[in-house]
Amino acid sequence: MFAVVMEAYLHGVSTRKVDDLVKALGADSGISKSEVSRICADLDTEVGAFRDRSLAEQRFPYVFLDATYCKARVNHRVVSQAVVIATGVRADGWREVLGFAVGDSEDGAFWTAFLRSLKARGLGGVQLVISDAHTGLTQAISAVLLGAAWQRCRVHFLRNVLAQVPKGNAEMVAAAIRTIFTQPKADMVRDQLNVIAGMLGRQSAKVETMLRDAAPDLLAFADFPAAHWK
Repeated sequence: MFAVVMEAYLHGVSTRKVDDLVKALGADSGISKSEVSRICADLDTEVGAFRDRSLAEQRFPYVFLDATYCKARVNHRVVSQAVVIATGVRADGWREVLGFAVGDSEDGAFWTAFLRSLKARGLGGVQLVISDAHTGLTQAISAVLLGAAWQRCRVHFLRNVLAQVPKGNAEMVAAAIRTIFTQPKADMVRDQLNVIAGMLGRQSAKVETMLRDAAPDLLAFADFPAAHWK
């Protein structure tokens, strides 16, 4: 409930609408703006402690990086802000949010500062980073996470591919590309990409080119233990 109320408050919703939200969530009494402010202040402390905690005690060989844009109140104005997040995966499969940051845009400088903050908190042992192909992000990864391989996010890649095909063919193309990632062995993964690229190339040379050009980054996961692929 508090998360919903806080979201409403940050977006400039009136006290009456906040009351309506609270009632809709099953509470009989309303809540004032001052109470929402107090809740937000308490959450700031907890979130700050979570965001600044040490990462030195664990090793996360796999790190996912992503971003989204949200509306936020900055200097009394509601503006669009980039929210970036890092999720680590241990060798045993345990996932954990490592950190997040909010800024005006997800440019290279912002990503670089964010990754450096993770390293300063003790992040180490990263072997593979998974993200989209945003230029500023990939440059930051290569500059800060030295020695880590880069895996192009297949979800983002698939969206890029589907933007190049007729809507009527999208489901078939998506299903064909997904078979690349269901193969049980590394050599079979690479062979399947070649098969699918050739098959789709008969309908769209551009899609074939996209698949073949992206292959080294799209299939980086295949160099790691098969038990970790999922």
